[in-house]
Amino acid sequence: MKKVILITGGSDGIGASTAYLAFQKDYTVCINYRQNQVSANKIVTEIKNRGGRAFAFQADISNEQQVEELFKTIDSQVGTISALVNNAGIIEPQQKLVDITTERLQKVFATNIFGSFFCAREAIKRMSNKNNGHGGSIVNISSMASKYGSPFEYIDYASTKGAIDTLTIVLSKEVAEENIRVNAVRPGIIDTGIHSKAGEANRVDRMKEQIPMKRGGHPDEIAKTILWLLSDEASYITGTIIDVSGGR
Repeated sequence: MKKVILITGGSDGIGASTAYLAFQKDYTVCINYRQNQVSANKIVTEIKNRGGRAFAFQADISNEQQVEELFKTIDSQVGTISALVNNAGIIEPQQKLVDITTERLQKVFATNIFGSFFCAREAIKRMSNKNNGHGGSIVNISSMASKYGSPFEYIDYASTKGAIDTLTIVLSKEVAEENIRVNAVRPGIIDTGIHSKAGEANRVDRMKEQIPMKRGGHPDEIAKTILWLLSDEASYITGTIIDVSGGR
């Protein structure tokens, strides 16, 4: 049986690149999406046309009940997951803290933090050898924003990624004896649509001179790191956060 991977927020950007690479690594691919059904179904179709197994499941991961139903659906329609990529996250237009509303904070924190906690919890229930599971691996997607803070731009997003860093370190210790590894990837300035969502489509060009390699990263460069951490090649690595940031 192929290993089953769940990639949250897998319909575009880093998530989509991870889905394609996971197929190449012989995973059965489960893509979670919140709104972008067209893109999610396109990825599924392309993987199937190339001989793979892939599925798309709609769920808002900020909603605990929807996360629980997502995992139950995968259990019944696909099989038990052995790999989770906590990739889903949202960002709001650039603002200083003094202008950020409570509504915005609740929205960003609910998806970026609560959603990752909910998904990790459900994955562990299935992976843990204490529950007759066969082990597994979780990779959380953080951001270099957790280190640099993104002042004047999106301090709320950066703060959620700081929480993801802490989740990774602490959770790895909780489940190490249950045959589950937990790691994270901290992407730097990556050329995806997230910058348009934050209100600055050309942010990669503006920031590239601050990067030692003088360019933004590509989503597939992040995907390769994610799949390596999930693989047996990283079998003795847990609680580790890898910066993929061009040296910044």
